[in-house]
Amino acid sequence: MPSAIHNAFLDASLLVCALAVALWMQPWRWLRGGALLTPVLATLVVLPWLWALPQLHAMPLQLQFSGACMVTLMLGWPLAVLLLLAVAVIAGLLSGAPALNSIVALALWQGVLPATLALCLGALLRRITGEHLFVYVLGRAFLGTAVCLFASSALAQWLGQPLPGVGGDLSMVAHWLMAWGDAFMTGMLTAVFVAFKPEWLATWSDRLYLRPPPA
Repeated sequence: MPSAIHNAFLDASLLVCALAVALWMQPWRWLRGGALLTPVLATLVVLPWLWALPQLHAMPLQLQFSGACMVTLMLGWPLAVLLLLAVAVIAGLLSGAPALNSIVALALWQGVLPATLALCLGALLRRITGEHLFVYVLGRAFLGTAVCLFASSALAQWLGQPLPGVGGDLSMVAHWLMAWGDAFMTGMLTAVFVAFKPEWLATWSDRLYLRPPPA
């Protein structure tokens, strides 16, 4: 019981810190012009059902889809934190209004932490490689999503939140495979949006990523 209380306090503390930083950056300013309204509404409509799916259906392996890295690429980290917290609340209501600590854990480990890791990895890749289309799609959207989601899931399991109904070693394999499923989706949608709807990607800039190479 003390361990469970400690984990709940840690989850709530980390989530409050992330939320405070996100609010301090005033992300609602990015909604001016309306370009990001469609990704915001799509996130609020689709993602809660995907997050609630493991509780809505009894399955031997609870497939946990995140989508946090995709939301971060579309909306930027500050706005993504607010949206992912709202998604966790809606998912909790859809799945039968579980305890508050369950919603907090869902928001942190399935949403905010992967989004934060995606932000840090994106900044690192830009620092090392600069702005390149190939690195943005393959590095940040595809491989970066797999790395960030697996790291978040592994840390959650290490802190005492294993995948329900699965043993320790097998749970790590399941986390690894599910991270790649998320990565394929994120990489595919990012490539489509870069080609046809770049205004839906707050982290994308034609001026930076499509500029001609220096002479």
